[in-house]
Amino acid sequence: MNSILEEIKKNIESPMQEMNIIVDSIMWEKEGNYFYLKITLDRVNGLDLDTIVEATNIINPIIDKLDLIDEEYILDISSKERGSEENE
Repeated sequence: MNSILEEIKKNIESPMQEMNIIVDSIMWEKEGNYFYLKITLDRVNGLDLDTIVEATNIINPIIDKLDLIDEEYILDISSKERGSEENE
C-alpha cells in the first residue's frame, strides 16, 4: 500500500502546490468496517473549509483516474490541526 500512497502523493502534489498547499500526509486506515484514504493538507496561515473543498474537487478526480485502489473506501481530506505548540 505504501507504493500506492506514494504514487497518489506524487500525482496530487503539483496541483496542490499551485494553490500554495502542502500535502502533509497520506494514510490508509481501516476503522470498523470501512477503509479510509486520509489526506492531510497544510498551508501557511492554515486552510479554511472553502479551500479544503476546492482541493478535494481537484484531488478526487486525480485519484479516480489513477484507479490504484481496488477496495471501496472513503476519501477523507482535512487540514493539519494547529495545536498549542505554535504558541511556545
